[in-house]
Amino acid sequence: MSLKEKKYIPFYRPDISDAEIEEVIATLKSGWLAKGPKTIEFEEKFAQFVGAKHAIGMNSCTAALHISLLAAGIGAGDEVITTPMTFAATVNTIIHTGAKPVLVDIESESGCIDVNKIEEKITKKTKAIVPVHYGGQACDLDRIYEIADKYGLFVSEDAAHALYTRYKGRLIGNKPKGTVSFSFYATKNLCTGEGGMLVTDNDEIAEKARVLSLHGMSKNAWNRYAKGGTWKYDIEYVGFKYNMFDLQAALGIVQLKRIEEMQKKRERIAQIYEEGLKDMEEIELPKACTFTTQHSWHLYIIKLKIENLKINRDEFIDLLKERGIGTSVHFIPLYYMSAYKDYNFNPKDFPNTEDWWKRIVSLPLYPTMCEDEVVYVVENVRDIIKKHRK
Repeated sequence: MSLKEKKYIPFYRPDISDAEIEEVIATLKSGWLAKGPKTIEFEEKFAQFVGAKHAIGMNSCTAALHISLLAAGIGAGDEVITTPMTFAATVNTIIHTGAKPVLVDIESESGCIDVNKIEEKITKKTKAIVPVHYGGQACDLDRIYEIADKYGLFVSEDAAHALYTRYKGRLIGNKPKGTVSFSFYATKNLCTGEGGMLVTDNDEIAEKARVLSLHGMSKNAWNRYAKGGTWKYDIEYVGFKYNMFDLQAALGIVQLKRIEEMQKKRERIAQIYEEGLKDMEEIELPKACTFTTQHSWHLYIIKLKIENLKINRDEFIDLLKERGIGTSVHFIPLYYMSAYKDYNFNPKDFPNTEDWWKRIVSLPLYPTMCEDEVVYVVENVRDIIKKHRK
């Protein structure tokens, strides 16, 4: 594909094979569509894959994050530390518990929470930390858990971007000290359309999470319409309708089988970007931190050195769009959202976040992207940069 050819490359396309379609059809024919045997199977296989004792299927990562905090006893009057460089779900779920979100600036190289700035935000009301494994990078978990242990804090890892990320050699979610929440949204490395998973090694949190995610009903109530089930149940907590269901799980089971295949494709695309753009002085390419021993490549985020360009980030995105290339920005900092104005967040308190978000562009990266498309993106990025450098 040449620069002159006009073809739209979307920011994302799902990777759904015939195997996923066949599994969903088989599930439809089985007559069990809600939470059932497929969900249980997916939970067991996912727990085995990441190396966790428990995996609880949810209808979203948002649900998993919310339930994680509730199961840990976070509530009204508490404070929870997280980062402004994340999607709204991270902060919304803190607020939904009745707690107050407290934002800590990011580290300038990775985009993850700056562990050196966490302690200064801890008060007597602080009860938890929600670190976000950003873009496929791992947060510095040893430091975070060291701080959490020192102050008696719960840790709920937001791993929406981090399926297949390894921290110091181990998968995110492996033998978790707190909880880890994964996303299976349409654009994620493993896709069930919507969906998520909460993993933990804590028996008490796992049991409470299962109950809270299904209306607060006693833990075996999902099976009440099956042979051997019972119509009798108890409402143990005022819970939520957050559970995964079998149609989602059917997709997840096959996607999990294919995860290594899809990951290799992501790594190859990242390699082409690296090789094609590394000599461009106006672009800073993503680099895995020393403790991120495997990057999930959920996102490929470049940073523009806009001081060396005659255009800004938004204009750069518009020029790519004119050439048929879809991009995104991950993320607009949460303190700019009108929903959180009452918390009086001040952008001046987050200098690294401010610098980061004004420069970043997420380029398309997904397993169904062919190498010609990746090369086309590289050629156009290079061409735009050359035409607009100072």
